[in-house]
Amino acid sequence: MPPSLTDFTADERRLIRRLRTPRLVQAYLNSLPYNNEARPIGETLRSFRGVVRHGTAHCLEAALAAAVILEQHGYPPLVLSFESIDKLDHVLFVYRHGGRWGSVARSRDPGLHGRKPVFGTARALARSYFDAYIDFTGCVTAFAVADLRKELGGYDWRLSDKNIWKAEQMLIDYPHTALPYERRRERRLRARYEAFRERYPDRKPLDYPGRERWTALPPPYTQRGYFRPWVS
Repeated sequence: MPPSLTDFTADERRLIRRLRTPRLVQAYLNSLPYNNEARPIGETLRSFRGVVRHGTAHCLEAALAAAVILEQHGYPPLVLSFESIDKLDHVLFVYRHGGRWGSVARSRDPGLHGRKPVFGTARALARSYFDAYIDFTGCVTAFAVADLRKELGGYDWRLSDKNIWKAEQMLIDYPHTALPYERRRERRLRARYEAFRERYPDRKPLDYPGRERWTALPPPYTQRGYFRPWVS
């Protein structure tokens, strides 16, 4: 069972009451600095409590925080995990609204944030990330949707004051479903990305098909003048 509101601190309760929908949770996560895990702290995997306390989150911390917040509003704590050829995986909180799948996410890449609930299946939602996942080394090869309640049992992934590495290991070990793709298409997308970054080294591309299905992005991607077209 999820914790009751009395298990949260006053600050956490105020946040949970305010963030009633996936859209509001995405906006909150967008407002936080990305957790680059800088030294001397080093690598972290903080719970929702740790995210609130430190005011920063990386992708898995954001997905877990979203799961805790929205669980209090009746959403199952589901996360979607990606596997990539370069072992730099990505995790999102996912949900269904009106029978359609959407997501809440944070990333260092603009195209790997949330999606509106417009996808008929979790697989279709996962495929919407394929193009934007291609960078110098990355490419999605598989995905999985895991229910944190079932997979983590009594483990305190919600409110622990310690790093919750078991949550990460569970996703590493969880069976993923392959997302087949054409190697030629991967090479074409990667060449396009490399050409863009060579021309605009201080930018990351935003001009992807299906962009209208993305949720709002965090700064700096929304700042005027950030957008640059693909290299022709």
